[in-house]
Amino acid sequence: MSARFTSLFPVWAILFSGLAYAIPAPFAALKPAIVPLLGLVMLGMGLTLSWDNFAAVLRRPGTILLGVALQYLVMPLAAWAIAAALDLPPMLLAGLVLVGSCPGGTASNVICYLGRGDVALSITLTTVSTLLAVLATPLLTLLYAGTRVPVPAGPMLLSIAKIVLVPVLAGMIVNRFFGQRLRPVQHVFPLLSVAAIVLIIAIIVALNRTSIGEMGLAVALAIALHNATGLALGYGVPHLLGRDARTCRTLAIEVGMQNSGLAVALAIKYFSAAAALPGALFSIWHNITGSLLAGWWRRQDDH
Repeated sequence: MSARFTSLFPVWAILFSGLAYAIPAPFAALKPAIVPLLGLVMLGMGLTLSWDNFAAVLRRPGTILLGVALQYLVMPLAAWAIAAALDLPPMLLAGLVLVGSCPGGTASNVICYLGRGDVALSITLTTVSTLLAVLATPLLTLLYAGTRVPVPAGPMLLSIAKIVLVPVLAGMIVNRFFGQRLRPVQHVFPLLSVAAIVLIIAIIVALNRTSIGEMGLAVALAIALHNATGLALGYGVPHLLGRDARTCRTLAIEVGMQNSGLAVALAIKYFSAAAALPGALFSIWHNITGSLLAGWWRRQDDH
């Protein structure tokens, strides 16, 4: 039951977004809950990790380095270029750059599994990019968006440490000492993560009800182009470098799927509700395209 609920994430995200657009007040009132909800998602991620995941980095340093390099070189630059080409307002540009500067998305591991990629590699890449985000996300946001809007890189760094690093490490410690006892209820953690992300998206839609009508199409186009760029280069570059199909699929998903919940939380805290709109829309879109791509790869394998 919980697995089915989790797999229908895009459906829940669209339904609750529609509800928040129609009845914004109750969801907008939950704005202070965004950061704690994201902390819950990060705690859930930590509960699925063990110290062995880090040992995997030492066994495949070249592939890990390639994945992280694509993550933090392609996505921020693509976000800036697309936002500039579409002439998005400064706050929406900052929001899209923030999405591009965030680490791989927590849902990428599930999509990688569905697409028959290398799940161990996916988990390792998500973990490494998430830990690097403490420095990479504020610095890249400053680099690409700092000329258009003020970017408080120092405070942002501390926020990422609190929102991401502390819950992930806490989850890993709990998993290390109580993992066996928690195993019977471990299936609940992805369910809670999905529920938290869906609620975050609904809150952002409610807060941006007016601007969605004015800029919704332009932001949607920017999100679609950004996601497509990440998926295409995430697959294409390792393919040109001679990596096998499983590795190419994994890197495509890791690069194309961002931790847009983190982008939303940081945008709300340091920019504006409008800057959080790209992250909210990306949360829905990248799960839809990721799921469709995973299904296509599975059908290819079965023929």
